[in-house]
Amino acid sequence: MDIQTGQVVRAVGPMESLEKQLSCPICLDMFTKPVVILPCQHNLCRGCANDLYDSRNPYHFSGGIFRCPTCRFEVVLDRHGVYGLQRNLLVENIIDIYKQQLENSGGGGGGGLEPPLKAKDTKEPMCQEHADERINIYCISCQVPTCSMCKVFGQHKDCKVSTLKSVYETQKAELQNSTELLAASNSCVQAMLVQMEDICKAVEENSQLQKQRLGEKFDLLYAVLEERKAQLLDQITQEQDEKVAVVQSLIQQYKERLEGSSKLMDQATQSLDNNSIAEFLISAKKLIAEAKDTAKNSQLQRPELGFEKMDHLTLFTEEVEAMLAKIDFGADDDEEEEEEEFEEAEGEEEE
Repeated sequence: MDIQTGQVVRAVGPMESLEKQLSCPICLDMFTKPVVILPCQHNLCRGCANDLYDSRNPYHFSGGIFRCPTCRFEVVLDRHGVYGLQRNLLVENIIDIYKQQLENSGGGGGGGLEPPLKAKDTKEPMCQEHADERINIYCISCQVPTCSMCKVFGQHKDCKVSTLKSVYETQKAELQNSTELLAASNSCVQAMLVQMEDICKAVEENSQLQKQRLGEKFDLLYAVLEERKAQLLDQITQEQDEKVAVVQSLIQQYKERLEGSSKLMDQATQSLDNNSIAEFLISAKKLIAEAKDTAKNSQLQRPELGFEKMDHLTLFTEEVEAMLAKIDFGADDDEEEEEEEFEEAEGEEEE
């Protein structure tokens, strides 16, 4: 028995150990068939895998990606989604055998007891006010872990307190939810990054296309248009550079946001994996707040619709040799005046 918690510490039985191995890392219950196996060889309930995939693919594109909740391996799915993953028939058979054994033994499975608590870690933080006392309770009023002596004689004697385990379970679940929200937010940011890259590529391709068209037209009028051609090319290039610069700036913002979110997720994951309850509670509140704030503020600026288009720089050439000195993109000169000047120029040439 643990003297401070009053809970019985017992060894984990073989059936409990097997049940733990057959538990889904998402729902934390025993796998629900069908069970799918990821490329990293970890298993998930298909329903849990589908929920995880939907949360990280909010736009429901064909295919998609999500990370294995056990090892963070990036799983790439084809157009079939999670239904394209292979079923793990071996695990499903083991689950059937395990359940049959439980029925034969009267639903033993560890006697229906809750999983035992781990033995107290000798490296748990000590109270700063009472050097010989370990931190073993949580002050609800002050929102900090503390020791029993502080509650009885110290600064928390008039405060409302609770057990570390109850607060730990509550904040751990809250941090888990915040981490999932953050992961979903990161998926949105990742999708936006892909769109930004596509827009940047489209701007460059459209710019190159406009340059090619412009070059073909100027080849017919090259002697007169050489100088003007260089000016118009510079105009296209300038607009390309401006648009690419805008998109690249947005890409950098998304990358910085994604990098910050990933670091925060790593911190949260490390905290979740920490076996010390007290150490977890010391840092959990700050991580929860940061994760929520980052997830809420995930929407960044994006280019307006049609930003990548450069059709307004398309050049149309007709019988305008006499007007080449004034040619420009989208010029609005009076058509009748152009025709008159063109006819006058032809008449002078005939004379």
